[in-house]
Amino acid sequence: MERRTIEPRPGWQQTVEEQGLIYPLTLPERLEADRAAGLPVPDDAWVPYWDESAYYVFGLDEVEALEEVVEELHGMCLAAADHIVTADRFADLGITDPRVARAVAEAWRRRAELPSLYGRFDLRYDGTGPAKLLEYNADTPTSLVEAASPQWFWMEERFPGADQWNSLHERLVDAWRRQAALLPPGSPLYFAHSSADVLGEDLMTVAYLKETAEQAGLDTEWLTVEEIGWDRLSGRFVDNGLRFIRSIFKLYPWEWLTTDRFAGHVLDTLDNGGGTGSTLWIEPAWKMLLSNKALLAILWELFPDHPNLLPAHLDGPRDLASSTGYVAKPLLGREGAGVTIHPPGSTPAVRDEPCCYQQLAPLPDFDGNHVVLGAWTVGDESAGLGIRESSGLITDEYARFLPHVIL
Repeated sequence: MERRTIEPRPGWQQTVEEQGLIYPLTLPERLEADRAAGLPVPDDAWVPYWDESAYYVFGLDEVEALEEVVEELHGMCLAAADHIVTADRFADLGITDPRVARAVAEAWRRRAELPSLYGRFDLRYDGTGPAKLLEYNADTPTSLVEAASPQWFWMEERFPGADQWNSLHERLVDAWRRQAALLPPGSPLYFAHSSADVLGEDLMTVAYLKETAEQAGLDTEWLTVEEIGWDRLSGRFVDNGLRFIRSIFKLYPWEWLTTDRFAGHVLDTLDNGGGTGSTLWIEPAWKMLLSNKALLAILWELFPDHPNLLPAHLDGPRDLASSTGYVAKPLLGREGAGVTIHPPGSTPAVRDEPCCYQQLAPLPDFDGNHVVLGAWTVGDESAGLGIRESSGLITDEYARFLPHVIL
């Protein structure tokens, strides 16, 4: 694994936007606050999110080894999910509503009947030691568009004949094609994102996944989560044309779907396999088990001292505070929100909100850039890699995405 600098392509911004990455720039937090306050912000205040002034190089044997790690970790996560359900450890995940727990458990037991698509492991890896799992998001992962499309076209233009850890597009299309028979017949598959997404990342992620479903031969429709209606007469969810929604892919976390205004309707009409309900949601409810940071502590319980895991606990940092330091992570959240870092020797502190306390493993530093690998799975197989860099040790919404190549 090596970081190399390179001159960006002329007109790179227009190029990646045409390839689906309509959010290639990020406004720093301070300037964003100034803009919200109505203060003037110069045009050049924007900084790249897509950053092709550098790239990462991997060896083929290195990538093959990482692929094996990803698939092993995925299998371990499924084993942990089964343990949570069979041992009734939903409370450890903050799932205290019995109806939600029953829905998740049923979805897990009937998972062979439910379509599921993809997930993203965040890994610490510097090319010299075993990759370490930082977290797994298998419900609403983003950074998919840039991983699947623009970085592939970048490689073809800058390094023709080279290769990349990237079979995302083909595997997504195949996954839809394989699972088409699990979808309710005679009705379209809807794709939804929240209109609260102001940057366009969720919109383009859903648009891209809709395109892969169409390439698999599926009939699709489009709407926002806010446009989903409830028909009191039939007791079913409907689109803005009052047509029943039988199946829908949503880039909207299950923890919101099961707690917002229509949560009761979601649970009442949930198709959890076998067509017994009226709406089938993708990702399925059992993905709540894999997108909760409590999973990290349960993995450590089940697979202690595994070379690809970091020690993690739910009841506090324990001896991590005095030895290695620790990171406190809220059980739910994205883009690093609420994550705090506590170096070795810190006074142990248990936060008021439920957290996972994971061993501090500072992100690798490449020329002042802190790097995290986003390793994708489609179904149960490794499917690709996206790399993000940040200025600090927490990968937040101001991180940069860099392409990679296998040489």
